[in-house]
Order: sequence, then structure tokens, then C-alpha cells
Amino acid sequence: MISIENISKSFVLHNQGGVEIPVMQGASLRVEAGECVALIGASGAGKSTLMRMIYGNYLTASGRIMIGDLDVASAAPREIIELRRMTLGYVSQFLRVVPRVSTLDVVCEPLLTTGTPRAQAVETAQELLSRLNIPERLWSLSPTTFSGGEQQRVNIARGFAYPYPALLLDEPTASLDPLNRATVLSMVGEAKARGAAIIGIFHDHAARDALCDQQLDVTQFTPGLMA
Repeated sequence: MISIENISKSFVLHNQGGVEIPVMQGASLRVEAGECVALIGASGAGKSTLMRMIYGNYLTASGRIMIGDLDVASAAPREIIELRRMTLGYVSQFLRVVPRVSTLDVVCEPLLTTGTPRAQAVETAQELLSRLNIPERLWSLSPTTFSGGEQQRVNIARGFAYPYPALLLDEPTASLDPLNRATVLSMVGEAKARGAAIIGIFHDHAARDALCDQQLDVTQFTPGLMA
């Protein structure tokens, strides 16, 4: 489902005379349907950079990133938008939403954009918010005023509302208490069971061991850190 072949990335520091900094070289990875792969490595090794390239936020210098039949590395912007709408979900560490949009509408949004009837989308969103212990009295409020843990749970609810065939998870349990952490681990396990291909960053070692079928140390692809 996800196939990464020999991708490389550099950043150009335009405010420092155009100095080019290579940050990744020759990264390769394959994730089958129903499999979860953890990206590991020291801080600065390129885990988040690799995730952003997979999602199409960063352009690659070389190589291919196949999500199904689409090469993200060479795809047109409209193809990336469609990929994110129907195929590739991303649960980031931080909730980014339009102010004054209700929590319920934030979680409904991925379903509504894929053509799900509103009543069905609302029912799914309500089930997820309840499961993640977001009090009903907060559903009509903007999540921008919530605590960090509450915002993360809203972000997770939104990311799992639509059954994406592929998922990127960036520290999904980082700010959670034990009860909600267990809920999220169950949700990731359910996504695997339905056949989602998942790539995640898990500094929670126990969560990584419980969920992931393999680990990829990105340090081996990081110039200056490679052995």
C-alpha cells in the first residue's frame, strides 16, 4: 500500500547564502495493508521530515513515494488533495482548525468531504468523541480553547472518523492519560485489522511494541548521522 523508494531531501537556507543542507538520503520502506511501521531514531534524525514528504508537505529531491498507484513525489497538487481526501489520513501532534468551528464539525469534516450524509457523519463523530472522553457539553464549542490532551483527542477523532486505507500517526499517545491512551491503542489496532497501512512515530515504547510490526531507524538515511 505504501512504498518508499530511495528518496532524498535537502533544505536550502536562503537567508544564509543559499547553503544546501542534506537531511535524508536513500530512504526506502514498504508498508503492506494491515501493517504498522514505527519510525525511530534520535531527535533530528528526520522522522518528521519523512512523514511530511509522505504526506506531500515537503518535496523530495529524488526517489518515489507510492501510496497505492499515486507517486506523491511527482503528483500534481490536485492529486495530493484527492489523496488526502480519500486515501491518506494524518494525525499530527497539534490540532489546527478554523476558530469558532465547533468540535463536532471539526470531527465531521473528513466524512462530509467524502460525501457521507451529515446525519451519519454526526453520529460517527459523536461516537468517537464519547469514546475518547470528550464531554458532550464541549461538542458545540471550538476546540481551540481546550487543553492539550483534549485537543489531541479531538485530532485523533478527526483522523479516525473516515476509514483511510493509509494513516500517518505522529505521537498519537503523547499527551494522553492511561485511560485515553488505551482507547487510542485499541483504535489503531482496529485500523490495522480493517487493513489500513500505518506509519507512526511513537516515543511511547510500550505503544510501539504493542502496535508495530517493524521499526525503521531513519538515522541510517541521515547524512552526518549515518554509521
